[in-house]
Amino acid sequence: MGDIGVLAGQLIRALQEELFETLAEQGHPDVRPRHGTVLAFLDPEGVRATDLAARSGQHKQIIGTILDELVRLGYVTREPDPADRRAKLIVPTEHGIDEITKARAILAAIEERHERTLGAERYAAFMEMLRQVTRDQRAWRQAPASTT
Repeated sequence: MGDIGVLAGQLIRALQEELFETLAEQGHPDVRPRHGTVLAFLDPEGVRATDLAARSGQHKQIIGTILDELVRLGYVTREPDPADRRAKLIVPTEHGIDEITKARAILAAIEERHERTLGAERYAAFMEMLRQVTRDQRAWRQAPASTT
């Protein structure tokens, strides 16, 4: 069966496998799971790399490397930020918007499939519990020490 870490890892790998194989079939064969660190958090009007790092929980250096790849692949551009000409906005290209749109549709279809399998109430309860466990895990440093 596995503990929470094993199960969470298996779930994410299975989701990524379906998502990225389907994206490849739909015209995006170069996109990899690491690219989701950026693509999942983009705004159509653009976002600063520092904001992408904060949203994704990744270091700025990792985001920078992924951005270089996505620029090379034609998914994003770096453009001057009108609010601060010294800063750059990461803006999805038409190709990037197509990938984001398709990825969201694929993930929605996956969720709908699981909702049909479990039933709407059970799936909603599962998602709420998963959100709670995720929130609790992210806050582990702030949790009071156990008195065992």
